[in-house]
Parts: sequence; structure tokens; C-alpha cells
Amino acid sequence: MRPDGVLIREGSTDILVPETHSVHGPGKIQGSVFFNEQMSFNRDVSVMFLRTMGRDMTVADAMTATGSRAVRIANEVRGTTVTANDISSDAIPYIDANIEINGLDNCVSSNRNMHALFAESSFDYVDLDPFGSPAPFIQSVVRGCRRRGVLAITATDTAPLAGAHAAKCRRRYQSEPIRGFMCHEGGLRILMCTIARELAKYDRGMKPLLSFYADHYYRTYVQVTEGADAADSTLAQLGYMHYDMETMERSTSRLPDAEHRLGPFWLGPLHDRDTLMAMDPAGMAAERRCNKYLDLWRNELDTEVFVYDMSELSSHIKMSPPRIDDFIGFLQEHGRASKTHVSPTSFKTDIPLDDLVPLYRDFSPDRGRHDS
Repeated sequence: MRPDGVLIREGSTDILVPETHSVHGPGKIQGSVFFNEQMSFNRDVSVMFLRTMGRDMTVADAMTATGSRAVRIANEVRGTTVTANDISSDAIPYIDANIEINGLDNCVSSNRNMHALFAESSFDYVDLDPFGSPAPFIQSVVRGCRRRGVLAITATDTAPLAGAHAAKCRRRYQSEPIRGFMCHEGGLRILMCTIARELAKYDRGMKPLLSFYADHYYRTYVQVTEGADAADSTLAQLGYMHYDMETMERSTSRLPDAEHRLGPFWLGPLHDRDTLMAMDPAGMAAERRCNKYLDLWRNELDTEVFVYDMSELSSHIKMSPPRIDDFIGFLQEHGRASKTHVSPTSFKTDIPLDDLVPLYRDFSPDRGRHDS
């Protein structure tokens, strides 16, 4: 018997969801089966990403709830065989209904504790999107990921990771978070550091393919690499940070010391350019937004000093901020610079702070653009 609910359409997939569900902002548990309409963009990214893999893949959606992500992958990505798993027996009727509605023969429901599932079975692609922190589950999804497989992990506990609840971040992730304008990139890099450390326990490393912050969550896709050398190479990309909000001074170090007390963070790249270039937003539920983020990700610099923010510089120099697009164009005459996806007012550059401050002052509308 089909459960009560409403039918929505995402991409080219019809999804039956509970009538009462989250629509905007951070999701709230309403009823026994969770669904957040705003996460359609997150599910779009999964579909775009998996289409770039170019091979048949076994897929596990570890905490699938209504099965929305699982059925979209099964319906919209060729060559996938999908296990839609949820520990709640209330979720299974929705998953089965969505498999039936879309006429899928490559998707099956599973009512298992995910720790038990991954102790017995492994998959080419494992997706973990829990309500809250993924920290208690990362070790199990690592065990459930096949050799050279892909892990896709979401964290919605942004407040601890971004430093608003530092003690909770220390408990969950064994990392000292960063506050201020770099908090969201810092939170993303703490999540990635945690995954790297869990993989290393099994002599495995990782290659990030896509990692981002959006809305109320962090999300990362990493290719698992195999062997002790891969694990050591991955751990060598972890490190610590110094950040002085008064002076804007920032630096990183591979080892902690009296100055570098924040972290550890993942200091390696966030994205793989070839993967990003292959992703196609056509037909996605949030196609315009997918286009916007793909453009930001493809052009974003990866720098170890994380982001600067226009408000940060303006407050420090006591000047009104210029338009960010104009200022980045100006910076590109003196070094590398780009917008960043974490905030519409933030940017990345390899120009040293001692040079960046006078450039910002010269470009300020209070003095006009520097033309010498």
C-alpha cells in the first residue's frame, strides 16, 4: 500500500514525499520520515557528479529517508545499481513507492543499520547524508567503500565546524575551528581532514574531486586511493593555521606550534578541475544555480591561506568596499585572484597580505582606481 504524501518532480524523477516536510533553510524533523526540498541542489550535484564517472557503479545511499537521492541517481545516471538504505522501517514504503513510480529495476530498498550493511557489503560509491554530524558514521562508510571507490559525505552541523560551538567541534572532529570570515571554508576543511584521518587508519588516502559549502551544509566528494604511500601522502596535506583577526595575518604549518593552534585542516585542493569541467547542469532541478556554482568552482583558486573578505579588508583599512568583481580584475593585474563559492563577498589570492592591503587602499572608491 502506497503511503500518504505529495508527489514532486526533481530533474526527470518523480518523488513521493510526506506532505509535511522541510522546504526552506536547515531541515527540521517533521514526522517519522525526513525530506528537505531545499536539498534538491545537493541532489542535483550528485547526479551531475556521477554522470562524469563514465563507468558502471554500485551505489549505496546510506541514510536515504524517502529515497529521493537514491531514485534520482538510479533514474538519471546510466550504469548505476543503487541500494537505498534507511534504518527506519517507516521510510521503506516511501522508498518502494518511489522505485515503483519511476519504474526502476536498478534500485532496491534496504532496511538495515548502516554499520551492519557496510560490515557485510561494499560499493563503488557510498553516499552519507545524515541529519547532523557525519562523524559517528565515517568509519563505517570508509569500510563500505570499494578499492578506488568514491565517498560523498554531507555535514549539516555547521555551527560546530564553523566555530560557533568550538567545544563540540573538538569532541566530534578533534580539531580547533576557526572563527571570523574564514569559518565556512575552515569548517569544510575540518570535515575533509576527518575523512582523511579515517581513511589513513586503513592504509588509504584520498583525492578530492569536489568540495563545497552551500546553504546550511558542507559536502565533499573524494576518490579513495589505496596503499600506505597514498595514506602518507594524504596525511602530509593536513596542517594547522594561525589567524589574527586584528591584523588579518594568516599562515599555515604542517605541524602545530605555539602560533599555529587552529586545526588540523585539510590544506590540499578542494576540487578536481577535470571532474568539474565534465559536469553538465542541463536538466537539473536547480539548473541556473548549478550553472552558477559550476562557474565559481571551476574558477576558484586553491590557496592555503583560505579566503579574504571585502568586509574584513574594509573594516581593517576603514574604507568603503569596492565592487568585488572590479577589485578581483584589478588584483589579477598583480597576481592570481578569484571569487570563492563560500560567500559572495569573499575572494582568494596568492598576493601576500603586505601587498594586498595597499592594493585594496589604492582601489578604494575613497581614492579611485589606481592607474599608474
